[in-house]
Amino acid sequence: MRHGFANKKLNRTSEHRKALLKNMLNSLIKYEQIKTTLPKAKFLKPQADKIITLGKKDTLHNTKALVSQLQDIKSANKVKKTLSKRYEKRSGGYTRIIKAGFRYGDNAPMAIIEFVDRDVEAKKVDKKKKSPSKVPEKKEDKKLVATSK
Repeated sequence: MRHGFANKKLNRTSEHRKALLKNMLNSLIKYEQIKTTLPKAKFLKPQADKIITLGKKDTLHNTKALVSQLQDIKSANKVKKTLSKRYEKRSGGYTRIIKAGFRYGDNAPMAIIEFVDRDVEAKKVDKKKKSPSKVPEKKEDKKLVATSK
């Protein structure tokens, strides 16, 4: 019998499960919204809420615990500086899960997990801004360079 075991196994070893949780937490903090399967989102929600609660209490011990759990200083700083200030009046329930249909390949139930009152611009953190396109070189110029050598 499986009495007293709180977490889902997600068909992974414990090391894989811990790494998955850490990576998903970092992605959620960075982008403030991620799309994943429903069981993974349900597994992530309480952990994300605990991380925000840790960040709200400004002590050295909590800061070290954040860095230890997230293994990323940028994410820990964002929790301490941005997210904890945003949710200082809220006493819990920092994330929400929205069901998003089923995945095409294997029909797995999908969900979007996001922070309540999230910053919409955080989704575009890694996207590069389009720079003015350079004028492409003409083929004749390349031939001149090749023949001059």
